[in-house]
Amino acid sequence: MNRRKALRGLLGMAGMREVLRASSERVEVGGATLDVFISSDEFSLGSSALLEWVRRSATAVAAYFGQFPVSHARVYITVTQSGRVSSGVSYGDGGAHCRISVSRETTRDDLYRDWELTHEMVHFSFPSVDRRHHWIEEGIATYVEPIARASIGIVTAEQVWAEMRRDMPQGLPEAGDPGLDHTHTWGRIYWGGALFCLMADVEIRRRTRNAKGFRDALRAINRAGGTIEAEWPLEQALRIGDQATDGQTLTELYSKMASQPFAVDLGYLWRQLGVSENGQGIVLDDRAPWAGIREAICRAAKGKGKNHD
Repeated sequence: MNRRKALRGLLGMAGMREVLRASSERVEVGGATLDVFISSDEFSLGSSALLEWVRRSATAVAAYFGQFPVSHARVYITVTQSGRVSSGVSYGDGGAHCRISVSRETTRDDLYRDWELTHEMVHFSFPSVDRRHHWIEEGIATYVEPIARASIGIVTAEQVWAEMRRDMPQGLPEAGDPGLDHTHTWGRIYWGGALFCLMADVEIRRRTRNAKGFRDALRAINRAGGTIEAEWPLEQALRIGDQATDGQTLTELYSKMASQPFAVDLGYLWRQLGVSENGQGIVLDDRAPWAGIREAICRAAKGKGKNHD
């Protein structure tokens, strides 16, 4: 979740006291410095496991973007008595920072499989836009997060596409839907936004013969100063992304999806990409017409944290 508020507003007075008591550690990843604040020493595996989690999540994001999206960020980890990894929120005011909660009994495997911290760090990569465009902020984080984790081997391409095939239908418009800028339901904000990103990725790659993709658009936006710390009109970000991908895909797709329902035939899309199920799990068909696009979407991030494809 991405919200722009001052740190005092984020944490409240009780939270401010918690931060002042927190231990602080520093992690260097992808050309960035992350200051990590841990609320207590009650985490059962010790602070080293939490720092490993932060480093792994940041490494995934840096792999996708070629470097970490901001040069400095703060991560506030609240250790709770029960629950799981939860309550992740990212902010830009006062510098990029996020807060997330972790149960004191969270296991090392839970941390390894977690997606929420990666999701929050992806938010650092895109400018804060008008409230009605919240779907693009959450859509990017929802779409990029599994691809970024796949780029460092946490999940497989099969898992990425299985999740998309399962969850993308939640982003489809329903009867009477007036478009992404006007329908503020959970499904349309998160998965409607992710569907925009997937459609943009596929169309950019079709138009450029797979030479460029949505990642190239996001990198250009980020390199131009479009981070969570900046406030931009959405049109500015889309224009920069289009320039970087030699077309008008983002602007055209936005005009189709912003103020009216846009019918996406997901069945056709999955067939073209070669993504299906056989009753036992996901099947990726390398003979499908757009199999190269599907493969490139998950391959695109690999190794870019070290500046090579």
